Amino acid sequence: MPIDCVVVNASPLICLFKSGLQDLLPGLFQDIYVPEAVLKEVTGTGKSDFPAEQLSQQQWLKIAIGIPLDLRVASWDLGRGESEVISFALLNPSFRVVLDDREARRCAETLGCKSIGTAGILVLARRRKLLPSLRDAFSQLSNSGLWISRDLIDELCSLEGE
Repeated sequence: MPIDCVVVNASPLICLFKSGLQDLLPGLFQDIYVPEAVLKEVTGTGKSDFPAEQLSQQQWLKIAIGIPLDLRVASWDLGRGESEVISFALLNPSFRVVLDDREARRCAETLGCKSIGTAGILVLARRRKLLPSLRDAFSQLSNSGLWISRDLIDELCSLEGE
């Protein structure tokens, strides 16, 4: 079943923007939502980096405002942005959550939400022929500050024929 709708947390957004790979999101998904708490985290007062400047200018991005915090999510004691991402997905089951934090992904999966991380976004983009080289994209991500183990990168690249 193809992934058409996603709700994205701050870390994947920041890393994709810093690495210049942000256009993969609208290339892969029809509906891309960001909760208000995530938007504030990325563009908050005093932030003037590239992701903060560029995020609000993206026509493909939809802002989800007023997401009620699901009590099952609240018990996990996650950050506000992660909690809103998962709560949004619980209200909208056709959406996949885009999270990198291990505990947040564990929460999402425990509550029945399907998840994908930034590494998964790259693999999906490679499969859909939006990336000429998965290894080069992982290098760009690493340069943006996202740590992914060398073993995982090698395994994913090998599985994708690189």
